[in-house]
Amino acid sequence: MSIERDVNLKPFNTFGLPATARRLVRIREVADVRRVVDHPELGRAPKFVLGGGSNIVLTQDVEAVVLKMEIPGIRLLEERANAWIIEAGAGVAWHDLVQWTVEQGFGGLENLALIPGTVGAAPVQNIGAYGLEVQDRVDSVEVVDLVSGRAVVLPAGVCKFGYRDSVFKHTGFGGLAGKSVITRVRFALPKVWKPVLGYLELERKMAETGITAPSSRQIFDWVCAIRRAKLPDPLVIGNAGSFFKNPVVSPEQCRDIIGRDPAIVHYLMDDGQIKLAAGWMIDACGWKGKAVGGAAVYEKQALVLVNRGEARGAEVVTLARAIQESVYGRFGIRLEPEPVLL
Repeated sequence: MSIERDVNLKPFNTFGLPATARRLVRIREVADVRRVVDHPELGRAPKFVLGGGSNIVLTQDVEAVVLKMEIPGIRLLEERANAWIIEAGAGVAWHDLVQWTVEQGFGGLENLALIPGTVGAAPVQNIGAYGLEVQDRVDSVEVVDLVSGRAVVLPAGVCKFGYRDSVFKHTGFGGLAGKSVITRVRFALPKVWKPVLGYLELERKMAETGITAPSSRQIFDWVCAIRRAKLPDPLVIGNAGSFFKNPVVSPEQCRDIIGRDPAIVHYLMDDGQIKLAAGWMIDACGWKGKAVGGAAVYEKQALVLVNRGEARGAEVVTLARAIQESVYGRFGIRLEPEPVLL
């Protein structure tokens, strides 16, 4: 295990924001976590887990020990009566896992194609897109305790998954943020696969192509095409994907908003609540293309904030807060950021 000091984090966050890690350790196997825990300098120090850097906004240098998760590997771990269990290391790029499963003939993750980040970060945020969330496919999560160094496998049921939420995001009693690090994730992919097609953009693809019973590969290709058409590539334009969560409201709240803004985009959820399209609300407030310093709202998708070249974290935060105030003033809804602000 080597300790890297004063590491430039700009290449390690998809927003491309400047910041320095005072100490950084690359975690390439589970034993590396135990070495950190047992280390006389690092063991008691605060830790910050860094995956693909696609869900963070760096506003300052990082004094905590940065654990850069690079554990590799994808494999078919187990065959059950109703599912294939696929295991992947925390450092695997998420899209690489999705592509691997599709190419191997395992359906179930195709709706989540092209989401940036790593496998280890996926359960933390409970990533989701086009009618599917990662909680729908997680079987269990392997974590290592950052105090004892002990590895534990947590069944999906104890991960407390919610909309862009999990036990891994929370501190305090019952939360695991800052207390453990995810090293591997296991996914249960159904043997009897059914496509998830509830989203308007996928329905449009079916209408355009005349394909009414798409395969897993077809959905994968559609999702990639849709995302590439409306979302910027972080390798070209720095960004952290969708910056705000889509707010969830009661039917009564939704009716009140529709009464004032009949065109608002909204979706009925399984529990009877209504999900509102944050991007539509931001666009309706006139934010597309607006900027604060080097940070701007993407011209093609108002839900995405971008780095026009030399943005600093403080500019991203200032822009985000101005958007929040604007949306709250018009709709009475307080948008919540998806990325972690550091």
